[in-house]
Amino acid sequence: MDAGREDWAGRYLRELATQRQLSEHTIAAYQRDLAELRELAGHDDWPTLTHADMRRFAARLHAGGQEARSIARKLSGWRGFYGWLARQMTLPANPVEGVRAPRRPKTLPKALAVDAAVQLLEANRHGHPEPAELCNRAMFELLYSSGLRVSELAGLDLTYTNAEGSASLGWFDAAENEVVVTGKGNKMRRVPVGGPAREALAAWLAVRPSAQDGSPALFLSNRGTRISPRVVQQRLKTYALQAGSPLHVHPHVLRHSFASHLLQSSGDLRAVQELLGHASITSTQVYTALDFQHLAAVYDRAHPRAKAK
Repeated sequence: MDAGREDWAGRYLRELATQRQLSEHTIAAYQRDLAELRELAGHDDWPTLTHADMRRFAARLHAGGQEARSIARKLSGWRGFYGWLARQMTLPANPVEGVRAPRRPKTLPKALAVDAAVQLLEANRHGHPEPAELCNRAMFELLYSSGLRVSELAGLDLTYTNAEGSASLGWFDAAENEVVVTGKGNKMRRVPVGGPAREALAAWLAVRPSAQDGSPALFLSNRGTRISPRVVQQRLKTYALQAGSPLHVHPHVLRHSFASHLLQSSGDLRAVQELLGHASITSTQVYTALDFQHLAAVYDRAHPRAKAK
């Protein structure tokens, strides 16, 4: 019986490698997942496993401490194997069909405390910054000031342009102290730019070189072309490490910090939704949990009866 099971798994893996031409890394992952299913099944053969068995196996994996994401991936692999097996023999049904991984715990977005955000943006300053440093400062100030997605930031132009039928998707409106961006779903919005961000932008624009490719991009890479989201991420990571930040800081952390701090001060969830460009307020409501965490921390620090003696 074991030999028969091994043969079916081996044939399936060989077909994945030869016909679908999956990578060795992917084939090895499928092999590990099938080996784990074989271990969970014990002496039961592949065709005899049922929907109830698969649900029990998923529960055992969860009880053993495996994450929901990992269990979901394994179930997907098992489902594919049984779909293939059903084409090789008669099966009552795919036993993995309809089996779901445990719900993933909702994780709150990471946000800096207000003081930590200010300290981060004030760090790494010296008397005669290079143009790249001024570019970084302007980008990071703008991410926090206006809550932009990194793709929105990288897509900003100096001003609105419409050359050869290609119109700007985002630009800096200096006259109105705003940035105009096109977010998810091609939804355009205007977001105010705060004082420190405007000062940082002015300092960058004073030294911004002409783009090598004639691009109207607001922010340029070291090669003189429009900066990419990946480069922004790398620069912010390096900047935060040099500043001694205890948190891994990426552009979305500054966006989360923008939303959390604005909600703490205003309590206006609808306004935060509009500024973030969320289509549904459900996406914005996660920041109410962050706001409660902040209030709970203040309570724990300040209230004389907050902690047991």
